[in-house]
Amino acid sequence: MAATKKPVTESPAEGSPATKASRKPTKVHGSTETLERLRANVGSLSSMMRSELENTLPWYRRLSADERSALGLVAQNGITAFVSWYEQPSSPSWVLSDVFGTAPTELTRAISLQRALQLIRTVVQVVEDRVPELAAAEEQTALREAVLRYSREVAFAAADVYARAAENRGAWDTRLEALAVDGILRGENTDALQSRISALGWTSHSHFTIMVGPAPQEANALFLATLRRAAARFAEDVMVGIQGDKLILVLGNVKDPESAYLRLSDLFAPGPVVYGPMAATLSDATASAKAAFAGISVAKGWSGAPRPVSADDLLPERVMGGDESARRALIVNIYRPLIAASNGLIETLSSYLQGGHSLEAAARELFVHSNTVRYRLRRVCDVTGWDPLIPREAFVLQTAVIVGRLATPSKNSATKPLR
Repeated sequence: MAATKKPVTESPAEGSPATKASRKPTKVHGSTETLERLRANVGSLSSMMRSELENTLPWYRRLSADERSALGLVAQNGITAFVSWYEQPSSPSWVLSDVFGTAPTELTRAISLQRALQLIRTVVQVVEDRVPELAAAEEQTALREAVLRYSREVAFAAADVYARAAENRGAWDTRLEALAVDGILRGENTDALQSRISALGWTSHSHFTIMVGPAPQEANALFLATLRRAAARFAEDVMVGIQGDKLILVLGNVKDPESAYLRLSDLFAPGPVVYGPMAATLSDATASAKAAFAGISVAKGWSGAPRPVSADDLLPERVMGGDESARRALIVNIYRPLIAASNGLIETLSSYLQGGHSLEAAARELFVHSNTVRYRLRRVCDVTGWDPLIPREAFVLQTAVIVGRLATPSKNSATKPLR
């Protein structure tokens, strides 16, 4: 008995007409009658949609007329685009151009993403409620599925609009922040600088602090966001800038300076971290920043410097590095107060420093008791804020005495004293 051969079904070859037909975008199942009903009811659906927005969304009623008009146009475009999409589905890229059009800027300014999604939900609900009037009984299920698919595409498109707007705002804020930090370093006009930092949401008007240190290699946007969050725990306002290999941190109204500087220094790369003196006003912040940069350039001169270290603690190294502001600070804050105090403070300090920090040697040279020397040294600490009994602070005092003497003209010199 001969075997019966089964008919062989040949699969269409690659590039055959059957394969090409399968790759064409498929139409949503719907009759011409349903499509005509949708087109005929676009106006009534738009009117119902506006009424529903007024009744169900309280925040929509509080918007201005221009904002309501822009949002209404977006919703109306969504209904019109749905009819076209129902006739011939296409890629999701049409949603941005057909539905939102030129509205993303106005949309993101007027309402939040949460409210935009509420708007989309309301529009979809209006169309879904009219399904029995728009399609025959056997096509209502397919129409509802099409509405759900369409609403998903519109929701993703709205999220994309807000994400791009957020990226643009973030990029603008980053550029504005960089300009504000650079303006502080260069000492720009205070009014213009105040306008820039106000645009960043800065509220502090006093107590500015600038920290400077090495920038990590991975100083990307994620690191900067982490740094801002950490700094926000200790200060009311924060600005971050990167210039070359230096990381700059501008703080406003620091709550606990000692703890804040210590904790924030851990976020810098290995190396010295210097913070400038507290600036009372925004105009003084430039001097604080210059002191911090001058300090970090000579911080390696003090091998035992703490991390972080104050720029004022590096006054001797800054003087040796050619910092004129450090020289003036030593003269104005240390040397001149010692001269004005009299009572032999400058002579006692000089004898103590030249005698190898020995109380007895200074007492013998001055022909006084060692207790007198000890008392005068305490007075030096009261007048200047630096304790000569501590080796590092004695070095600062000695540098101030030397700088002050060099700045003081001799009796036969006609040079005017430093002001």
